[in-house]
Amino acid sequence: MARRLTFGPILILIFLGLMWLDQVLTTVALPSGFLWLNPHGPNWPAGLVLLALGMLAGARGGLELARLFRACGIAAHSRHLTQAAAYGVLVGGLTTGMGNAAMVGQWAGPLLGSAAALVVFLSMGFYIRDKDLKGAAGAAAAAVFAFVYMGVVLGFLIAIRREYSIGVMLAVVFIVKACDSGAYFTGTAIGKHKLIRFVSPGKTWEGLIGGLITAGVFGMLGLWLGKSQFPEALGPLASLNYAQAAIIGVLLGGIGQAGDLSASVVKRDAGVKDSGQILPGFGGMLDMLDSLVISAPLAWWLFHLMAG
Repeated sequence: MARRLTFGPILILIFLGLMWLDQVLTTVALPSGFLWLNPHGPNWPAGLVLLALGMLAGARGGLELARLFRACGIAAHSRHLTQAAAYGVLVGGLTTGMGNAAMVGQWAGPLLGSAAALVVFLSMGFYIRDKDLKGAAGAAAAAVFAFVYMGVVLGFLIAIRREYSIGVMLAVVFIVKACDSGAYFTGTAIGKHKLIRFVSPGKTWEGLIGGLITAGVFGMLGLWLGKSQFPEALGPLASLNYAQAAIIGVLLGGIGQAGDLSASVVKRDAGVKDSGQILPGFGGMLDMLDSLVISAPLAWWLFHLMAG
């Protein structure tokens, strides 16, 4: 717990600093030879730093997935899954969004479909290059898993960043991670009744309830902060009330816990507790992102539905 309390604030400060840089870049004019990067304006497009950060995090997550799959008896290649995950973040970041909000506009659907097909067939070719078909199908499936799970779905965070504001995107991240922290500390303090023992022995019902309450409170705090300090950043979400904000918080926190459990299925199958040790007190990159991979798409849909 001490390492989590020490390293957690450092991670938050680093992340906020990078997102500040992302925001600053949107006020800087593009060089004449790079105007194609932003068909909607003369400045650097929003989300570039987030996209780069996502590709790095996705690549690391792909590496961890490769280790987990090999522990499950699937001959996943580390470099291949690393590349597949980073490629997934890039494709998801370029294609996710409503209409022209996608960086590639009307080409979003065809590009995403073609990219997925490319991963499937290139993976097959990669794993049969030595004329050995044993395990090739499972290893190729692992690459597609990394492409989607650690890649494409993170594009929804980038879409939220572009379609709303960096503040709204940050609110999503902090609500989901607040639920993680609330569940962890509540479960540690008073947790007694196991949630799903055979998937994640450490999770409890008390922890889940504490996490959901924390997420709901953070949802209301985020709306209050936006309305009182940064009303222009809320955009169409300014019409939400505090009850709706709490509901969004609870939903995002709950689905984030489901994402955490989905990662636990892979880790328990591999016989490990954490996916890695790159983040002191938290484990691996997969351990950090598992709650966001499902909650980011849900957040995007909720915002569009509830804000009309």
